[in-house]
Amino acid sequence: MSADTALTPHDPYAALRIPDFRRLISARVCFTVATRVQGLVVAWQIFRLTNDPLALGFIGLAEALPSIGVSLYAGHVADSVKRKNIIMVTVTVLLLCAAALWALASPAGLPLLAKGALYTLPLYVVIFISGIARGFLGPALFSFMPQLLPSREKLANAITWNSTTYQASAVLGPAIGGYLVAHLGVANSYAVAAVLLLLAVVQFAGIASRPLPAREGEKLSLQESVLSGLKFIFSNQLVLAALALDMFAVLFGGAVALLPVFAVDILHVGAAGLGHLEAAPAVGSVLMAVVLTYFPLKRHAGRKLLWAVAGFGAATIAFALSTNFWLSLGLLFLTGVFDSVSVIVRSTLIHTYTPEYMKGRVSAVNNIFIGSSNEIGAFESGAAAKLLGVVRSVVFGGIMTIVVVLVTTWRADKLRSLDMTPKKPEPAPEPVA
Repeated sequence: MSADTALTPHDPYAALRIPDFRRLISARVCFTVATRVQGLVVAWQIFRLTNDPLALGFIGLAEALPSIGVSLYAGHVADSVKRKNIIMVTVTVLLLCAAALWALASPAGLPLLAKGALYTLPLYVVIFISGIARGFLGPALFSFMPQLLPSREKLANAITWNSTTYQASAVLGPAIGGYLVAHLGVANSYAVAAVLLLLAVVQFAGIASRPLPAREGEKLSLQESVLSGLKFIFSNQLVLAALALDMFAVLFGGAVALLPVFAVDILHVGAAGLGHLEAAPAVGSVLMAVVLTYFPLKRHAGRKLLWAVAGFGAATIAFALSTNFWLSLGLLFLTGVFDSVSVIVRSTLIHTYTPEYMKGRVSAVNNIFIGSSNEIGAFESGAAAKLLGVVRSVVFGGIMTIVVVLVTTWRADKLRSLDMTPKKPEPAPEPVA
């Protein structure tokens, strides 16, 4: 076959033609909408109970600490146990957590949240348990998705669609959550989240299980297996730089945790407006992800990534200074546009450079870097708001994000020069006469 015939036209819907992949992303839509609804509702409930931005930060900390604590072991489990089994167990646990939040918000559970020193403790306990479940779910989902693809040629397209559907459901979640809280109340909002998680369990159950990828080399002990993901990440400058850049941007630059404060005290738009504010970054992310589905990042991908993260920081600073609701929506939209570039480049790098048999462990490290940095960033935002004030804390976070970009540009030459243009196949050698 010649080089010209080997090159096939780009099919933007290649991954969607696989039935099990469609089931996976359908389940993720239900799951993500449910967790986004639940996250908004619990933040609204706790802020209304406490009127304290630091209490919002503790929500992230209550979820991040258990997730980080189990992550390395969860990566080992994801490479040792059938990944679908892990997904089914953890999503079921999250379903039970949603049911517990509904019970606490119902008339029978409200006395547990009566005014007192520990009146929000039951909510934090449920969040803590959900953090453990999500610590195990992340590596299993990350490593299970490539197993549904018949060839690696569809991987980049699958990553983009995976990100697109995630961001689309992240748009729906906060908007639905804000509407539900405003019109149906907290308890009924939790009930909707529980129903969506039940639908996710049904969708995941319909996906055929896959055997674990064959391991290469000698069998590792538990300790060696747990640490191997860390060793892999820290020995690969390109992947490490992309992870660190994204982690610090999320850690310092995220204003999402403080959106209830902006909605109530600065923009004065209430629960419904909070839903729109929460959804705005995801709207930007999903639109950019769709654009990247048709026009994948190729030339100068590393430079574009660095500019995108810097843009994220600048938009965050501008959002902090805005007192106009529509301008704030637009700036949050831009943070989502810039963040989508970072998410897709990082996911592509990890999937491309990580062997299949250790993707669970590497994903666990990724979860520590990125997944939990969302929650730790929420705590940092709450603590900074307590010390500096809400506006100044978000401005500080945006400035730190830009500083991180400058340091990464200086230190990570491989990321700066990253090019993701597909290489043309080399022509076959001429036969020897």
